[in-house]
Amino acid sequence: MPPIPLRRALPAPTHTSEVPGQFTTSVLPGYEISTDPARLDVDLIHRFLSTSYWAADRPREVVERSIRGSLCFGVYEPPQASGRTPQVAFARVITDRAVFGYLADVFVLPTHRGRGISKGLVRAVLGHPDLQTLQVFLLRTRDAHGLYAQFGFQPLPRPEEMMTRGPSTTAP
Repeated sequence: MPPIPLRRALPAPTHTSEVPGQFTTSVLPGYEISTDPARLDVDLIHRFLSTSYWAADRPREVVERSIRGSLCFGVYEPPQASGRTPQVAFARVITDRAVFGYLADVFVLPTHRGRGISKGLVRAVLGHPDLQTLQVFLLRTRDAHGLYAQFGFQPLPRPEEMMTRGPSTTAP
């Protein structure tokens, strides 16, 4: 099966990192997107996820383990006077980096919404060099269908071919 063609609403990011295995791009004016795990603010990520509809009960240890097992993307503001570059958004891809990927835990802090960050983040995810041969790229959303549709995501063509297992399958 050939890779799923992904329609891009915006130009693909360019890989600008000098560090092997890390992807850094500045597709958003005033922000930087990086896959460097050392830059992730795990406190911020856990704090935000604990308020989300999809991960409210996820313990910090599980968040940490999920980050270690994923290709993670952080969005950062420019350096402040202190030298800090605060994280303002996050996404992770659970993937084999060959044929399958699952986009998860995507968020932009409320104070940074409305600036195109979510589009830039999704564009960076889809442009990552290790994800270019994926044949299946899934995600789950309750409220962001319009965002993801701009990038070629659509409802499953044959949902009867998919199955799930887990706590959400036993709820009434």
